[in-house]
Amino acid sequence: MKAIYLKEIRGFFSSLSGYLVLCIFLLVSGLFVFVFDGEFNVLNYGFADLTPFFLLIPWLFMFLIPAICMRSFTVERDLGTLEILLTRPISIRSLIGGKFAAAFTITTLALVPTVIYVITVGTLGQTSYNIDLGSTFGSYLGALLMSLGYVSISIWCSTVTKNQIIAFLIAALVCFVMYFGFEGAAGYLVTDDLIASFGMKYHYESMARGVIDTRDVVYFLSVAVFFFALSEISLKTSLNRNS
Repeated sequence: MKAIYLKEIRGFFSSLSGYLVLCIFLLVSGLFVFVFDGEFNVLNYGFADLTPFFLLIPWLFMFLIPAICMRSFTVERDLGTLEILLTRPISIRSLIGGKFAAAFTITTLALVPTVIYVITVGTLGQTSYNIDLGSTFGSYLGALLMSLGYVSISIWCSTVTKNQIIAFLIAALVCFVMYFGFEGAAGYLVTDDLIASFGMKYHYESMARGVIDTRDVVYFLSVAVFFFALSEISLKTSLNRNS
């Protein structure tokens, strides 16, 4: 698993496209948070608070994480090296785990520079650093947990196709449905809270309020484990079909 993890990290940062993906993420988030006029601009928010940025994060992750993960297994399938990897003395679970850990590490590294936003907003207030650190910490934790689900979804999508673009589009769509779909469906049903609680938005916004509830943590971990299992099933099916 460690070898796969290091291989994925080196592969991502050995090409210009890897740095380009991270730079685009930081550029777009910075423009929306500080430059473009709109609901995500913290300067128009009126408070020393990063809530607009954390409302933007789920949207940015819907494109960033599928872009990071779309090569995970599509390239292996396209080059015909997937079968070779699966016949090596490494379990399918370890193979997926290595790629999963690498993608999550890269996503975390993309979030690290955004701490500058916290410092900037803290210094802009009438009282320096009069910022709700509880909600800020909860939002960062929620973003990391949400990224676990997005990474797991995106890796699963890369196991079902040989085409990187198709894997990217399917992953972005599934992430969108998992985040917004259940809340949208809840508006048409009587048991709206119950249906909404199946979506990521419900649990992410709960953590963004600074309330760290174990139910929210368990939810995100469960989503990650579910799609991780789907990835394992997909690869096993592929191996059996080719054997």
